[in-house]
Amino acid sequence: MCNNSFINKILIVASVLFLYSCDKDYNSVGDDLLGENHFDLDKKSYDVIAYSQKTGAVQSNNLPINALGIYDNKNFGTTTANFATQLTLEALSPTIGKNPEIESVVLTIPYFTVASKTKTNDDGSHVYVLDSIYGPADAKIKLSVYESKYFMRDLDPAGGFQDAQKYFTDQNADFDNLKGTVLLNDATDDAQNNAFFFSAAEYKVTTKDGDKETVTRTPPGMRLNLNTAFFKEKIIDAATSGNLATNEVFKNYFRGLYFKVEKSGTNPGALAMLDFKKGKITIKYKHETSDTDATKVEKEIVLNMTGNTVSLLSNDFSVNGVDYGAAPNKGDDVNGDKVLYLKGGDGAMAVIELFNKTDVKGYDSNGNLTGSNNISDELDDLRNPQSGGRKLINEANLVFHIDEIMSNSKEPMRVYLYDLDNNTPLVDFYADATTGSNSKNGQIIFGGLLDNTKAGDGIYKIRITNHVRNLIKDKSAKNVKLGLVVTEDVTDVNFYKLKNTASPLLAVPRSAVMSPLGTMLHGSNKQSVPDAKRLKFEMYYTKSN
Repeated sequence: MCNNSFINKILIVASVLFLYSCDKDYNSVGDDLLGENHFDLDKKSYDVIAYSQKTGAVQSNNLPINALGIYDNKNFGTTTANFATQLTLEALSPTIGKNPEIESVVLTIPYFTVASKTKTNDDGSHVYVLDSIYGPADAKIKLSVYESKYFMRDLDPAGGFQDAQKYFTDQNADFDNLKGTVLLNDATDDAQNNAFFFSAAEYKVTTKDGDKETVTRTPPGMRLNLNTAFFKEKIIDAATSGNLATNEVFKNYFRGLYFKVEKSGTNPGALAMLDFKKGKITIKYKHETSDTDATKVEKEIVLNMTGNTVSLLSNDFSVNGVDYGAAPNKGDDVNGDKVLYLKGGDGAMAVIELFNKTDVKGYDSNGNLTGSNNISDELDDLRNPQSGGRKLINEANLVFHIDEIMSNSKEPMRVYLYDLDNNTPLVDFYADATTGSNSKNGQIIFGGLLDNTKAGDGIYKIRITNHVRNLIKDKSAKNVKLGLVVTEDVTDVNFYKLKNTASPLLAVPRSAVMSPLGTMLHGSNKQSVPDAKRLKFEMYYTKSN
């Protein structure tokens, strides 16, 4: 009995050790993430091929935020950003009243401000710091606002009215040719038209009711006095025509506004990112209460900028950005480029292929060497432990070094890496639950944030650990191409179509279309980029014994 008990115990221990050994063997092939444990840690750099790809005109309708203005960049030329928007009635079929007289028509659009830098003075006034303004703080532009006579459809007739209508960055001429003849922002104050600038001053209004004085303060924003005669005819006089009955009818009757920007004298220009959806036109007027009572009653009609919109962009490389303008639409996809161009809007991105293209061998299901199999030998070796020992992938990164030519230029705060073949975010993006204070600085673990802590060597580092681990673990997984773009909003994972259907690209992240900035990165070409600055595909791993 005692002998049987002893034998049973031995069998149980042996079984546990056997199962543990099997489990250890199964999990060791690139399957475990070791977090920040750096014991027995090795580092190796693998080959990567990266090259630039220009996008050409890209879909730009109904963006969450839009650029307006002129931005000069010595490396990327001059970008001119015009804008068109439909208008909607806040209240349908307004009752105007008898003998209306317009007092004012005011267009307002709020600016973005840096909340942490807002100061409140003793008298209750505020000092603001504007956010998302590019160019000199006091730079002036010529701003002209016109009625738009270009009708922006909701649905595309080419697709049987089944798909949403797309509008593109290169359609400025279409809107400019169909603008109204009346300059709407025709105030005598040049700061509202010929010498417009993005002012950080708050707007103050003081009203009196008897002896009581009330002060209303509004944060900085665009504030334009518009032509009252135009809106008297277009809105007030049309109230009984039926054109203000529904917004569908109204958007065809009054097709919206077209914002046109031009250089103001020798000024370098400035550009702002704006949430036009929060913009509005307020028409204030007075009317008599009845035929027998001439008492004036104050009323207002509000037109919101919540219809279809389109960002209209153009680039000029005649003075600045000559090298970028002359660069080919597609770079060297065999050896990689010396310089990677990233530019928002109608711009450029980088295409990245992990591992080298050498393919002279493969492995069968038993781990025996075979011939070419259309898979990089570097990846084959990582997938097959017989090639050099099992590796536990701890971390995998792409590290991009900023070209020194960008030293005096505004750098994008963030770049974004994604699955280019499928136009989807990477698994590492979804696995990162970290948040930030704004739409650009979340997803901290995934990375892509500008790091310029080391003088003369700014970098963007992106972690692709889970992507690489899955690629190694699943031998049937395709080694997809990756896309790298500048981004205005890392949380926006939507994609917008390119106009050129013959392009090797089908779409780009919408967040890249919104960004007005660009950067130049050292590429992957081994012949022209020093090793210290060359794009790195780094992998940290522990080797099992």
